Amino acid sequence: MSRMTRIHKIAMLSPVAFALAFGAYAQDASYPQISKAAMATADASPSTAAFQQARARMARTLPHDYSGNVDLDFVRQMIPQKKSEIAMAEVVRDYGEDPAMRQRAAQLIKAQQDDLQWLEGWMAAHSNR
Repeated sequence: MSRMTRIHKIAMLSPVAFALAFGAYAQDASYPQISKAAMATADASPSTAAFQQARARMARTLPHDYSGNVDLDFVRQMIPQKKSEIAMAEVVRDYGEDPAMRQRAAQLIKAQQDDLQWLEGWMAAHSNR
């Protein structure tokens, strides 16, 4: 077998080897798993419900069609994402326990609101596209 053929075969097998190794790592008993009790507690948490609502709202509002105009398609995709980022940061602001994290969430809300306002303004000005 030539050196190039061997290199090509190794290159082709490396993604498979990675997947097998990662799969084995993820199945390793020493890898920390979330217990059913912890999941039940998380499911009952008001913050979890708020995160789930924010994610579901974004999924419902993401456009599934494209115009072919890269600028317009970008803005149409970004608006629901910005709204979701604001909603998630509001969850941390409202339910978070770490004062530094709550402060960062408040900063993110402001920054994302500014971005959202700009994107919505651009969309309004270019709605005829």
